[in-house]
Formats: sequence, structure tokens, C-alpha cells
Amino acid sequence: MQIAPLAPPDGWRHNHLGHWLRLSLERFDARVMALMAQHPGVSLGLSNLAARSQLAAAHWHISRHLPPEGARLTELAQRAGMSKQAMGTLVNQCEAWGMVQREPDAHDARARRVCFTATGRAWLAAYADSVAQAEDELRSAVGPEVAMVLALGLEAYSAD
Repeated sequence: MQIAPLAPPDGWRHNHLGHWLRLSLERFDARVMALMAQHPGVSLGLSNLAARSQLAAAHWHISRHLPPEGARLTELAQRAGMSKQAMGTLVNQCEAWGMVQREPDAHDARARRVCFTATGRAWLAAYADSVAQAEDELRSAVGPEVAMVLALGLEAYSAD
């Protein structure tokens, strides 16, 4: 009599917190992108890029990590947890789209700072509005208490 080996249950591969966090982030970012595509403050060119999903999740690093006063490319890459080369590629794309520009650094004539343009500042304001709306929608979907527990738990988990 031959005994078949027990197959390990594989439900855990698609039923764990990391999986749900990834799916939730994808859904949240997709909703923010859809809201950005329709936002009246976003330039027509950027709106079209957003609507056609030409902006990748990596492009959010500019919105999330570039401070209003600008930053050197090295600082921006460090804040986003990316290599300088990868951030340079993103900055080049965003510069071509009119979101950012490189300006001389007032403290070091050899250095350049990446700064938002007027179009980029409008994008950032629309991003803030869209994130706030997506968060409101999340609260409506899961309830304010669950949303608060979720936010507190994720904040505690992500803290160093």
C-alpha cells in the first residue's frame, strides 16, 4: 500500500497580511490615480497620463518625498529609499512632463535642486485632495473605527 504524501495547505500564500496590504495599496493608489485624472487642478497633459495609467507607482515618490522647498537628487533618492540613478530617471520623466525643474542650489554652486514647477505644485495640491478623498472612501467602506485601528496599527508597524 502506497501512502500519498500530505500536500501542505497553500491557502496561506494568498491569505496573509502582506498579501492584503499589497492589494489594498494597489487599490488605494489606483483610486488616487483615477481621482487625479479627473481633478480640475491637474494639467491636461498630466491628467491624460494619469487616465492612461502612464504614471507608475514609482512616480508617486516625487509627490510623496519632494519637499516644497526642493531637494538635491541624492536627498530625494534617500527619502524615497531608491538609488540615485533610479530617482534620476523619475526626475527626468517628471521634468519632461513639466512637474519639476532643476535649479541651482543657493548653498553650493556645483549642486542642483529638484523643485516643483507651478504645474507640479498644482499636481501636489490635487494629490493631497485625492488622497484625502480616497481615505474618506476607505473610512466609508470599512467604518471609522476600523479605519482608525488600521491607521494606528500600520503606523505602529511601520515605525522604526
